[in-house]
Amino acid sequence: MCNSISTPKPTIEYYFSFLSLWSYVGSLEFQGLIRRQNAEVVFKPIDLLAVFDAGGGKPVKERPMQRQAYRLVEMQRWRRVRGIPLVLHPKFYPADPSLAHRVLLAAIAEGRDVAAFVHAGLRTVWADEGDIADPATIMRLADAAGLNGTHLLATASDPVLRAQEVALTEEAIARQVFGAPFYVYRGEPFWGQDRLELLETAIMEAPEPITVPDLSSTS
Repeated sequence: MCNSISTPKPTIEYYFSFLSLWSYVGSLEFQGLIRRQNAEVVFKPIDLLAVFDAGGGKPVKERPMQRQAYRLVEMQRWRRVRGIPLVLHPKFYPADPSLAHRVLLAAIAEGRDVAAFVHAGLRTVWADEGDIADPATIMRLADAAGLNGTHLLATASDPVLRAQEVALTEEAIARQVFGAPFYVYRGEPFWGQDRLELLETAIMEAPEPITVPDLSSTS
């Protein structure tokens, strides 16, 4: 009788927000990576504006005009590269994603597959010009993703989920996350959807993780 040793799946921690442009741009590519590498994903929705504030970043409208203009150029480039629909000035951006984040956390707590819901939420903001803060929109997206939208919306007001939402943002800040998407594999961070190739290489080649310096105590 032959005993086989199963290889554990690579696990990727995924810090993102439904408001995050670049999380949307890389969403389908990330899903492809997950399939190719048979990876597990730990979805971690965060308060992106709080993360910006902690890391010295600025919301789009508070950035210098030169950076705002170049962002629009990059959006058009990546829209073409990824072959995805992408609206440069979405009707409901920015909207408060907190309720949608808590619906997601409620579904995760119940052991549901949330990948389709995550992509749908991102696409709603950046391609379909939907309001991710609207309960009816969230319920429709959840139902379409095979989840029980009515049930999850009712659950989303649970103080435990509100506390978890805050805790994930605090965790991200403590781990020196400063934007989204942030992928973490074996403790090594990869910022931005344009680092997905580097992330996949790290999974495939399994090198020693790069040391992440902690500069928080440096005077």
